[in-house]
Amino acid sequence: MKKIAASLLVVLSVLSLAACGQNNTQTTPTTTTKTAEKVTGKTINMGILPAESAIPIILAQEKGFFKEAGTDVAIKSFASPNDRNVAVQSKQLDGTISDVMTEATFKKNGIDMKITSGILEDFKVLASPQSKITEMKGLAGKKVTLVPNFILEYIMDDFAKKDGFTYEVVNIPSFSARSEALLNGQVDGAVYTEPQASMLAKQGAKILGSSKEAKINGGTLQFTDAILKERPQDITAFYQGYNQAIDYMNQHKASEYADILTKYQFPEAMSTYLDKQQKDYPHAQKVPKDQFDAIIKWAKDKKQIDENYSYTALTDFNHLTK
Repeated sequence: MKKIAASLLVVLSVLSLAACGQNNTQTTPTTTTKTAEKVTGKTINMGILPAESAIPIILAQEKGFFKEAGTDVAIKSFASPNDRNVAVQSKQLDGTISDVMTEATFKKNGIDMKITSGILEDFKVLASPQSKITEMKGLAGKKVTLVPNFILEYIMDDFAKKDGFTYEVVNIPSFSARSEALLNGQVDGAVYTEPQASMLAKQGAKILGSSKEAKINGGTLQFTDAILKERPQDITAFYQGYNQAIDYMNQHKASEYADILTKYQFPEAMSTYLDKQQKDYPHAQKVPKDQFDAIIKWAKDKKQIDENYSYTALTDFNHLTK
């Protein structure tokens, strides 16, 4: 009887362990499903400008990296910062490429957004071919065309301050008209991002300075307070896809995805510029506090804003992946 009882205990123990094993097996998929459900999959409406900063977003969309992260992104392209601002004000966008001073201006006007990271950017100061200017100091007292009250003016002011000179701002709203004015010598200098800067340099303009080399970082990605509060997991997923696109850029020549850039009206000069880069692009990073504070002070001095907004008031870097 003892042997029979012992045998029964062994059988029951085995069955019990098997049942536990089955229960554990069933629990794992349930946990995985719950994790997947954390990302809503709802569309993020993202505004971009035709510049280097948009490329990781474009590649993440076109290569399916956003989809792999579980999110959906609808890209809306704008020809100018002013067009983008109109879309933000009319609540067409959940997020956008922008800059620190624009975010502060939004806040002043009751538009609640937060800076969530910096961007890839390199703005160049160029001299007209006719000007014969070969160094930054040569723009002292000269006419420089740029878009006032945006990052372009801040960068030009930063260079001018370091070299101890002043200059005259010439506001020409149209990109083509500004380019023509530079190349024809109607203005002495201009500030452009890539790929426009490289295109103008090929036509004879002289590059005098680079924001990347000068370590001026004021460009941003920012999202509305509403989406950050209601769908924070979607923003984290956005950055997972974004950083995967950065990895792709570091592992492939731009010529391999030039066809994608062409779809978004990027010229051939963009691929040439990217392939000349010596260092890998970094994952999305915080905007440095010292840069933020300097730009906020500049914007207040320019009377764009009425108060010195704090770093914590206008930023939220909790969604950057480690």
